[in-house]
Amino acid sequence: MFKRILIANRGEIAVRVARACREMGISPIAVYSDVDRSSLHVRRCDQAVHIGPSPSAESYLSIEKIIGAARQSHADAIHPGYGFLSENAEFAEAVEQAGLVLIGPPSKAMRLMGSKTSARTAAAQAGAPVVPGTTAPLGSIVEAKQTAETIGYPIMLKASAGGGGRGLRLVNSADEIEPAFQIAQSEAASSFKDSSVYIEKYIARPRHIEVQIIGDQHGNLVHLAERECTLQRRHQKVLEECPSPVVDPDLRDRMGRAALLIASAAGYYNAGTIEFLVDQQGEFYFLEMNTRLQVEHPVTELVVGRDLVHEQIKVAAGLPLSFSESDVVLRGAAIECRLYAEDPNNGFLPSPGRITALKLPSGPGVRDDGGVYAGWEVPMYYDSLLAKLSVWGETRETAINRLSRALDEYVIDGIKTTLPFFRALTRNEAFRRADFDTGFIDRFLNDGLLPKSGDVDCLRDLAAVAAAIFARTEQNSVTASEKKEDQKQSNWKSQARHDALR
Repeated sequence: MFKRILIANRGEIAVRVARACREMGISPIAVYSDVDRSSLHVRRCDQAVHIGPSPSAESYLSIEKIIGAARQSHADAIHPGYGFLSENAEFAEAVEQAGLVLIGPPSKAMRLMGSKTSARTAAAQAGAPVVPGTTAPLGSIVEAKQTAETIGYPIMLKASAGGGGRGLRLVNSADEIEPAFQIAQSEAASSFKDSSVYIEKYIARPRHIEVQIIGDQHGNLVHLAERECTLQRRHQKVLEECPSPVVDPDLRDRMGRAALLIASAAGYYNAGTIEFLVDQQGEFYFLEMNTRLQVEHPVTELVVGRDLVHEQIKVAAGLPLSFSESDVVLRGAAIECRLYAEDPNNGFLPSPGRITALKLPSGPGVRDDGGVYAGWEVPMYYDSLLAKLSVWGETRETAINRLSRALDEYVIDGIKTTLPFFRALTRNEAFRRADFDTGFIDRFLNDGLLPKSGDVDCLRDLAAVAAAIFARTEQNSVTASEKKEDQKQSNWKSQARHDALR
């Protein structure tokens, strides 16, 4: 087993991995940029290595600096978390060449499944259903037009190396395809240094369902059911559930077997996620593979009772999985929401600044994966994710009610956050009925269901005033009662003295 693990990330996921290391008797090592010198993940590790200026391109995205930090700290292995270099095949190869262990898949599998087009080809060859479209990058706008006409509009233009909604364009007609093609290529080049794009048939009002898989280096490969990831804004997930409220045992089994076929064909081991789209008729199609630990992994952990980061580390060390498919039992329901430093009443613009107060929710079935503390300055250089609030309940209804209660307890002052958005969402009847698709959040926001920040502040002020009035009334009541009791005692004492004198 490893003695030291370098965590090549920051924020809540770095804190999460550091906790797992400590539980396993492994020394966690942090890396940090200039602006992250006092971050929580630095405080949670045994050692910290400075890797450069605040911009991620000069620090967290620098392969050379990450490898150098691992050597300087005498780390045995590197955990990349998610984002940054976690799905970068060049980084995986550099770690291997440096004689270190990457806590993730082999670079060959990462390269194969990291490209959306080669992943589609691999999935189709493995016998998994894929969304109709191209399996190779488009060579020109002429090819794009011809392919779109063959498939039929609407279509989606997607970056081959993409993710997070970048390099993605919906095209409804032939008039739109040329400018959309140019924009998608430009976004792909700037975001991923790869301008190639491909076409997929657009599936109207789908659900986004993903299957968690994990395998070891001895040929064991299992899936841990599915997660509901349909609730998205601008193609970014905002709330996830396990299990999906629309997946029955038969569909779960078929999607799970398809996910294992795809992962096996790629020679994959360690943790990964196979993503599918499910249409209105209940048919599912392979979408892509994430060759890393997902942001939303806590909901799977809560439902199946397995620590995925522990398993990742064991697998990377060459140990076999500690469980088999028959050991995976689903219990209850879990929901996670991502809390961002963003203003939901101002187009979800980032809201960097100092956190002046922080109060975390607690109670049965509540888990907070956070990377911040009161007094810390949220920087403007990185993703604005502050924490992930996850809850578990015996049923989905119980989990929703628990999440709503926990969100009401959660306090983050000094900056704008997405807390008001989630409070409104968990009270929405359509969400509670699980009646949604990937366009639900946009409709929710367009319908004006999100309370204005002034309304929220007013309600908080009214609650504070009401509490103060109640406290004052109680105090006055107690004081009056005490005076009455004192008067009784005084009369009793006077009578006692009078009787004694007689």
